[in-house]
Amino acid sequence: MIPRYTRPEIGAVWTQEAKLETWLRVELAATDAWAEEGVVPAGVAAAARNRAAFTVEAVDEREKVTDHDVAAFVDVVASSIGPEGAQWIHYGLTSSDVLDTALALQLQAAGEILVTGAKAYRDALIGRALEERDTLCVGRTHGVHAEPTTFGLRLAGFAFEAHRNVERLESAFDQLRYGKLSGAVGTYASVPPAVEARVMDKLGLRIEPVATQVIPRDRHAELTATIALAGAGLERFATEVRNLQKTEVREVEEPFRAGQKGSSAMPHKRNPIRTERITGLARVLRGYAQAGFEDVALWHERDISHSGAERVILPDATILLDYMQGLGEGVAQGMTLHRERMRANLDVTHGALFSQRALTALVESGMSRDDAYRVVQENAQKAWDSGTEFRDLLGEAAPDLDLDAVFDYSAYLTHVPEILGRLEAIRG
Repeated sequence: MIPRYTRPEIGAVWTQEAKLETWLRVELAATDAWAEEGVVPAGVAAAARNRAAFTVEAVDEREKVTDHDVAAFVDVVASSIGPEGAQWIHYGLTSSDVLDTALALQLQAAGEILVTGAKAYRDALIGRALEERDTLCVGRTHGVHAEPTTFGLRLAGFAFEAHRNVERLESAFDQLRYGKLSGAVGTYASVPPAVEARVMDKLGLRIEPVATQVIPRDRHAELTATIALAGAGLERFATEVRNLQKTEVREVEEPFRAGQKGSSAMPHKRNPIRTERITGLARVLRGYAQAGFEDVALWHERDISHSGAERVILPDATILLDYMQGLGEGVAQGMTLHRERMRANLDVTHGALFSQRALTALVESGMSRDDAYRVVQENAQKAWDSGTEFRDLLGEAAPDLDLDAVFDYSAYLTHVPEILGRLEAIRG
């Protein structure tokens, strides 16, 4: 991933140095396990652990000869240990034993960062939702004014979605907590199950039940799909902010820093660049999810058609989601609410958005639903089109109605505390 979208903590998980360090953890855990089984001399295992070293540059240089990254790594590490290393490092293993087990470890490290970020984004939404629980604004369907609601209630919907994504991410990373050390095509012909069990125990991983030569890629596809879904949730929130920041609406604006410039040509502009960035990057995540699905079907026990794709999509998807979550958290915490504009927009239809309450009031007074609908529709549309207050028109059409009860904003606040109370149970 390009540096522009890479935050330092998760970027460090996916460096070449970090990858090779993780490979070394697996190799040394295997050597120790063989020693515990009495195959590798204990002194050799100790020497391997004390002396094993590599440099990225040395591995890269060796790969120019081997044209195989794991073989190049093994050669470099073996030479750092000495004669014993050449004999016992990588003993009984196939490349995928190291690659897939190490990838599981890297993904667990990335998962800790992503789940923490997902919770922070969720909690930022919860905090703002509770703050704005009584902030009246217009609710829209099809982009058209529908009924009054509260901004806190709207944010609560995004917060609960964010919580579901926390749970989905936790589950997706947990089902990737599997390694394998079962040798070529997974028969344990060169590595007994006891060695695999010792290694996985040392590394904090579970054993893949049947690994062929690789861990099945449905596990990785589940992760890329889950990341894409989390990105879609962030995009939904971002799209709402973008719509509310339109000049004609201007109920919400994303944060705008001192010294920030919205346009190189038009100094008045304050553009929703963070939420637009979230929207664009969510599209990238969906593309990675598709590649993840394509990686599931491999030829026979294994090919490497998944390998090149995964070197891109797994680091990039985790790095991008981390970046997007940071943007989403910042927008949720720092967005500016124009409450006076929210109140003004409630009056744009001249009260026509109370049409459902008027309809039910007429039905309760004894009028048939169809007749009541026609009365309300005619007068609501007239109010909207002519600028006449719907309350006045309805009073003329149905003089016996309790208009104060119909045109009562408090009715839209009655159940909000109960709904938002559910947020407290999920806040971190």
